[in-house]
Amino acid sequence: MQEIIINIENVSKTYRGNEVPAVRNFSIEVMKGEVFGLLGPNGAGKSTLLNMLSGLLSFDSGKITICGRKLPQQIAEIKPLIGVVPQEIALYPSLTAVENLKIFGGIYGISRKKLNERINSLIAYFGLEQSKNRQIRKYSGGMKRRINLIAGLLHQPEILFLDEPTVSVDVQSKTLILENLKEINAQGTTIIYTSHFMEEAEMLCSRVAFIDEGKLICMGTPAELIQNSGCENLERLYLKLTGKNLRD
Repeated sequence: MQEIIINIENVSKTYRGNEVPAVRNFSIEVMKGEVFGLLGPNGAGKSTLLNMLSGLLSFDSGKITICGRKLPQQIAEIKPLIGVVPQEIALYPSLTAVENLKIFGGIYGISRKKLNERINSLIAYFGLEQSKNRQIRKYSGGMKRRINLIAGLLHQPEILFLDEPTVSVDVQSKTLILENLKEINAQGTTIIYTSHFMEEAEMLCSRVAFIDEGKLICMGTPAELIQNSGCENLERLYLKLTGKNLRD
């Protein structure tokens, strides 16, 4: 029997000053070892969900447990177990890649020796050895995305939260990121991945939840959702995301 590593039960969130909830009565279970995709258009509630899961944002109602621990009560125990890669580039542009990663490693409390080993290993893994001592502001968008991702992996988290990590990157960087994420998952890391690209979900995700206007529309494997397209809302959302019909 698969172990449930994340349980979201009837969670809702409304931002102050807004009448419409950003997330409403949302429930999913994520199994240990999965790559679970949250797909939806901009403003669907994907980033809000990730921010709640990572403890950066409170929720109004419902329950969330991660690795058997409750949010927000046990956030101090949860934080070492998760890695968070935001959609925005969270790096210091005037510092080099290595200098940035040393700062993040220090925040995680990684020892100097282990941190240097992790930085060198991950930089090589993501193909950035030749530019590791270059200032971040001189990096391309795809290279910045890779360093952003490395920062979330330094402490070897059990769960990795990724908020659209391939936005505005070149094809080469996107392919490298997706292939490396597959390998990281194969080594045991559970991944929660937001995107509005169905092609990425088909390549990477074991299961996908379609979300729109803060609500769960449909959930299943990418193949199941494409084949069993009886859900009218799913048809509409897929068309909205890809410009294609499900069975095209």
